Amino acid sequence: MNPKRILVVGAGHVGLYAALRLSKKLSSLEAEVIVVDPQPHMTYQPFLPEASAGNISPRHSVVPLRRELRRCTVVSGAVTRIEHARKVATVQPIAGPTREIAYDHVIVAPGSVSRTLPIPGLHEHGIGFKTIGEAIYLRNHVLARLDLAAATSDPDVRRRELTFVFVGGGYAGIEALAEMEDMARDALRYYPELKPEDMRWVLVEATQRVLPEVDRDMGAYTVQQLLKRNMDIRLDTRLESCVDGIVKLSDGDSFPAGTIVWTAGVKPSPLLAKTDLPRGERGHLTCVPTLQLVDGDKVVEGAWSAGDCAAVPDLTKPAGAYCSPSAQHAVRQAARMADNIANVIRGREPVEYKHKHAGSVASLGLHKGVGQVYGIKVKGWPAWFMHRTYHMSRIPSFNRKVRVVVDWTLAFFLKREAVALGQLHEPREEFLEASAPVGSRQG
Repeated sequence: MNPKRILVVGAGHVGLYAALRLSKKLSSLEAEVIVVDPQPHMTYQPFLPEASAGNISPRHSVVPLRRELRRCTVVSGAVTRIEHARKVATVQPIAGPTREIAYDHVIVAPGSVSRTLPIPGLHEHGIGFKTIGEAIYLRNHVLARLDLAAATSDPDVRRRELTFVFVGGGYAGIEALAEMEDMARDALRYYPELKPEDMRWVLVEATQRVLPEVDRDMGAYTVQQLLKRNMDIRLDTRLESCVDGIVKLSDGDSFPAGTIVWTAGVKPSPLLAKTDLPRGERGHLTCVPTLQLVDGDKVVEGAWSAGDCAAVPDLTKPAGAYCSPSAQHAVRQAARMADNIANVIRGREPVEYKHKHAGSVASLGLHKGVGQVYGIKVKGWPAWFMHRTYHMSRIPSFNRKVRVVVDWTLAFFLKREAVALGQLHEPREEFLEASAPVGSRQG
């Protein structure tokens, strides 16, 4: 028989885990697995705050696709259109003309992108926190603010540069805020010109609580811990404008800020709008518990999805509930989906995905955390240790596990690096200046 072609769109949590499992379960005579993603790596997003804070190397928070998916075909490019009626996807490689890839089964897992609002000034001054590039940029940006503040004698400039605003009180926002404040406070030992009280860290959250994934008392505990670190927590408050770096809040307050980080939620990838696949009201692909796409009451044969971009019914909750867009669900859905595709190829019936959410843990900086796992509430060092242990166990490949543990071990004995490598973002600037024609050089 001819091997079935399985096209995996996106190499995030779902795409990588599904492709890896399929390549192990199915022989080359049964299936060919093709993975398409613009990046040559999968980013393990739970490690972004620690990578940004310098607790682990940024390279160790990503998983190289070609190293892990040796039995798959990896295409570096972006899927620009999916025509499932023809079972064809249009791919734009990173170089060269577009090409069409035909398939028998497609896993649509491009993930999500930052959900932004039309807030004046956000496009010009906001920093996202969803990719490894954004994490590295934020680290360099924050440390550069310390350099600028230490170099100036103008109190207004210093106050602006040392004001850091984070918008969004979910896990991404809380962890990014806590880790970056921890890093900056640690770095101040090398800045005798600055004092910890010179820094102002502001959290802006539109609802009346943070960390909605845990009980209210654990969210309240998190707020209390942040307040003890002299952070400015604004609940039930919205960012209304940040034109020219002047932050204006719905509570009437206004102040200049040198850093504005946007972590207020995500939305499905725009790619989904360029497909003929069924979507729900919020733009997610509609799935049945077997992780097959469904159009009304009819299963769409050969189309599968999971993770952030899919609405997957949660069978552990009342009817109408969907699985949360967490890494915990994504990796388990990927495994179930891969097994189901193998079942279908071998003429068996797919099995429904069912997993009761175990809970969540969040890091609040070095040796600090909060969590709620199987109903048990943990705080402080135990929660931080649980957070690290769990995510170390979940990151793919033994290679990455060892590298992360080595980074953590060295951090116990060596001081954290606190230097900005801002030239990474404009690496050719100095060369362009040096190589410019004599008449056009500045100065």
